[in-house]
Amino acid sequence: MSEYVQTTVFPALPRTQRATAFALGGDPKGKNFLYCFGQSVIIRDIENPAISDVYTQHVAKTTVAKYAPSGFYISSADEHGKVRIWDTVNKEHILKNEFQPIGGPIKDIAWSPDSKRIAICGEGKEKFAHCFLADTGSSVGELMGISKVANSIDYRPTRPFRIVAGGDDTTATFYEGPPFKFKISLTDHTRFVNCVRFSPDGERFVTVSADGKGFIYDGKTAELISELGGGGSNAHGGGIYGCCWSPDGSQLITCSGDKSVKLWDMGQNSVVSEFKMGTAIEDQQLSCLWQGDYILSVSLSGFINYLDKSNPATPIRIVKGHNQPISSMAVTEDKSTIYTADNSGRITHWDTSTGKHDVICGKGHSNKVSGMGVQGGNLVTCSMDDSVRYTSVPGNDFGPDAITMDSQPQGVGVGKDGLAVAACTNEVVVFRNGRKVFSLPIDYQATAAGVHPNQATVVVGGEKDKKHALHVYNLANDTLVDFKAVPLKAGVKAFAFSPDGRYLSCAQTSRHILTLDTSASYEEVQGTDAWMQNAVVTCLAWNPSSTHLASGSLDTNIVIWSLAKPYDRFQLKSAHPMNQIVGVEWLTDNKLISVGMDNAIRQWDITY
Repeated sequence: MSEYVQTTVFPALPRTQRATAFALGGDPKGKNFLYCFGQSVIIRDIENPAISDVYTQHVAKTTVAKYAPSGFYISSADEHGKVRIWDTVNKEHILKNEFQPIGGPIKDIAWSPDSKRIAICGEGKEKFAHCFLADTGSSVGELMGISKVANSIDYRPTRPFRIVAGGDDTTATFYEGPPFKFKISLTDHTRFVNCVRFSPDGERFVTVSADGKGFIYDGKTAELISELGGGGSNAHGGGIYGCCWSPDGSQLITCSGDKSVKLWDMGQNSVVSEFKMGTAIEDQQLSCLWQGDYILSVSLSGFINYLDKSNPATPIRIVKGHNQPISSMAVTEDKSTIYTADNSGRITHWDTSTGKHDVICGKGHSNKVSGMGVQGGNLVTCSMDDSVRYTSVPGNDFGPDAITMDSQPQGVGVGKDGLAVAACTNEVVVFRNGRKVFSLPIDYQATAAGVHPNQATVVVGGEKDKKHALHVYNLANDTLVDFKAVPLKAGVKAFAFSPDGRYLSCAQTSRHILTLDTSASYEEVQGTDAWMQNAVVTCLAWNPSSTHLASGSLDTNIVIWSLAKPYDRFQLKSAHPMNQIVGVEWLTDNKLISVGMDNAIRQWDITY
């Protein structure tokens, strides 16, 4: 009986938006931290972020997630205004409750210290904040007095309980309770209030704003104590998007659009250290978290920075990856490294055994990478910026200037000795070692390209006058010669040659996978006519022994097909829940890598 087990997940980075604050969540036990991407909540081990878990039960984009102080539950919210409360103990993350306190995106969540009440804020249609019982959803007072979108909310961790919220109306609103009722609006800020946080002992709370200022208030009465830094000048040179207290309440960190994080001594109300994170727009700091001995900040690029109090100039670690949808994937010949690319043109490489990773730096693609392949020491990529690039691997720097195409490349096939073929809108181009050596004009719309392992045959999928065909070319002296055209019933999304070169599989827009015998004039392999998924197939990969084909689809499933038993269907159901599959590759005959639009890279152990 065939079985599969997911062994590893390399998750997405936090979703970021310029000049927009968002909240990180921390485990009260100090082990994990939380953030959102797409419809998922990402849980990562703070000591080893390669260890992670992904919660995928929301049907809309998630916006914020927070642990209950007990540590047994997480509440997560989405753009539809839904709050889901689920357990952290079981691997299945069993749902405890679901409520909809407001009718729009929720921006922040705060639990009461006894884990019985939840306060939320966001962009409601009639109200912008609400507090309710986690067990029943019953209201705990009225959080009135907010006139625009509320960005941040916090619950006083000690009695008497208080709630403070801040938002786009430039005020921080203070409530007494429970049941909670309006007490006072704090009007010291002149622009959006992005974050409000009580100290661990509840004696003070801080508000920070897009005006670059922070204010410190009494946690019980909301009386103004001081401006952060003592006044006279702004706390930061740009808008402040987040703040977080140290566990003992003696220090505070703030993060800003001025591309810095500051560490404050709250007894002296002065800056202890300044962490300058860079000079590029992507280095703006949008969120921060102080978790035990770890201080984290998140850049606009999505990178998670582990800050070092003893050495502000250099982070201890930077967790990198993708926070734009991954568009393509490739694996090195020795299966040691995965390359992934996304819609922004960013390319990341991952060690398949350890998860260690980094991004390729320098001037790269400026738009979605639509195809990639790696062979020998070359990573070949094509992009919607109408270019093809050769990058030497291993390495962390893009290669020389891009090779500009006359029309947009739709896909790329990679061979040995620096050979690559790009299928463009109106031409098929042959490259050798980073140079364009041949171009064949075509009268059809190309969709994908592949190179046979023997380096003597090139295949291109194409459409003309609503008729689809597989175009097979002979390759000699880097020149393409038309060999034959195989009629198809639908368009081609992707190709995969078996490593032994005998079989060619074509993923078609009709949901079918056409598998041809290249040694028998490209005739369909008997029995494979049943190979079809429930939605359009987007990617294919043959195992090293050329006995099994893996296919990924828009239906979120991966199917593994066997030549020995072509009518059997071995399915990895919801391999990437709620998200389409964009890439599959084999590491061994029993280990599979997949990538989905959830930006998660997952590794599977397969038993036949």
